[in-house]
Amino acid sequence: MRRIATSLAGLAAVALAVAGFAPGSAAAPAHEPVAQVDSAPAYYTLKLPAGLTIAQLVRDGYDISHGHGTRPIVVATPVEAKSLRDRGVLLGKSGSVYQPLVRGAGTTSTTYYGGYHNVLGHEQHNAAVAAAHPDLVKLYDIGDSWQKAKGQGGHDIQALCITKLTTGDCALNSTGKKPKFVLHAQIHARELATGELAYRWIDLLVTSYGKDPAITSLVDSRELWVIPMANPDGVDVVASSPSQPVLQRKNVDSTTGDCPAGDAGVDLNRNSSFQWDVHEGRPCEETYPGTKAVSEPETIAIQGLLDKIFRDTKGDVDQPAAAGTTGVFLTLHSFGNDILAPYGYTNTDAPDKTALVALGKKLSGFNGYPVSTGDGGVGYFAPGATDDWLYGTRGVPSYTFEVGPDSGSCGGFFPAYSCLDSTFWPKNKGAFLYAAQAAASPYRTLPASNPVG
Repeated sequence: MRRIATSLAGLAAVALAVAGFAPGSAAAPAHEPVAQVDSAPAYYTLKLPAGLTIAQLVRDGYDISHGHGTRPIVVATPVEAKSLRDRGVLLGKSGSVYQPLVRGAGTTSTTYYGGYHNVLGHEQHNAAVAAAHPDLVKLYDIGDSWQKAKGQGGHDIQALCITKLTTGDCALNSTGKKPKFVLHAQIHARELATGELAYRWIDLLVTSYGKDPAITSLVDSRELWVIPMANPDGVDVVASSPSQPVLQRKNVDSTTGDCPAGDAGVDLNRNSSFQWDVHEGRPCEETYPGTKAVSEPETIAIQGLLDKIFRDTKGDVDQPAAAGTTGVFLTLHSFGNDILAPYGYTNTDAPDKTALVALGKKLSGFNGYPVSTGDGGVGYFAPGATDDWLYGTRGVPSYTFEVGPDSGSCGGFFPAYSCLDSTFWPKNKGAFLYAAQAAASPYRTLPASNPVG
C-alpha cells in the first residue's frame, strides 16, 4: 500500500535507493520526471462503515495522516481509493499531492521543488553557519544514516548547538548550566516544511544576535539545539525527483523484508526504546517499527544525543516529572495543524498531562493549532515515538507539531515553497521562541504575550 512516486524517474530513484545507491551529499539532483503515470495519489477524507477502524486501515498498510482536528486523511492512488470504497469507506477528495510548479523552478544543486533544501543544501548551510559564528555555534556529527553505516554512501546525522559559548556550554553531557531547547525536524523524509522551519530557526538566532535584545538574551541564556534533518537518506530519495518529490517516509533500510522497490525501510518515529510495539506495522508498511527497538543508526544517533544532554527527572510511566525539570523538545511533522502532547501511544493520561497541555496551549497561542493527547481523536497511536521517549524517560515536556493544513496550496506533505514565508514561519516563529524561553521552568509557563522577554 506504499504511496511512492508519481513519475517514472521517481520510481527509478526509489529502486536505486533501496538497492543502496541513493545519492550522497555531493550528488546533484536527478533530472526532471520524464513521464507522468496515471495513478497519481491524492488526499481523501474518510468516513468509515461500522466495524472498520482507522487503526485497522493503518495495519493494513494505508497511508493515514492527521487532518485538522479529529479528521483523518488518507493518501491514496485511484486504485487504492477504489479498494477503500469497495470496503464501504466513503471518500471525499480534499486535494492533490503536488502543487503546480514552473518547470525547473527552485531546482539547483542544493534545492528542489520550488526552493526546498536537499541534504547537500542543509549540510552546506550548517557548515557555513558554524564557520561564520564560532562564538555562537557548535556543529556535531552525532551518528550515521543507514546507508553510511553500511558503507553505501549516506550521511552524518548533524546537530547544531547555538548559544553564546562559554566554558562548559554545548557539551555532550547533562551538566551544563543553561536550560536546553531542542528543535528536531524531518524524521519523516517527505515532510518538507519541517526541515525548512529548522533552517529558518537557525538563521533567526545567529542573524539576530547582537541586534534583537530579546533574542540576544535568549541565546545568552539557553542552549538551542537543532537537528535539521533526522532522516537524510530518506530525503535523498524524496529529492531525487525534483518537480514531483517521492513520498518517502521511512529510512532506506533495505534489510527489512522482501518488499517491492521503495517499500522497505523503518519508520524512525516508531523505533525508540519507549513503548516500542512489534505489532505497529509489517516490514513493507509505512509504520514498520523495525526488528527491535533502536534498531536503526538514525535512532541511535538522535536518542543518544538526547540521552546525553538531558537529565533523567522521571521514574516509571505513571510517575510525574520532578518539579525542577528543565528543557523543552519540539519535533516537527506534517500535516494537520495540530500540537500533540504526551502520551501518543495510549489514551491513558500522562501523569503531567495538565501541565503538558497548559504549555501546549501557550504554544498554540502563536500558531493556532489545537492541542491533543493520545490518538488525538483520529483513531491511531504512535508507540515508539521520539517525543514520548524523551518525556517518558527524562520528564522533559515534548511535543509534536503537525505543520500545515490538509488541503490547498499549503496543504499536505508537499506544500508550495512560498507557504514557508507566507504561513508556516510566521505562525511558528513565536511558538519556537516561547518554547525556548520556557525551557528554564517548563512546568511553570510564562505569559504567552512575552515569548522571549
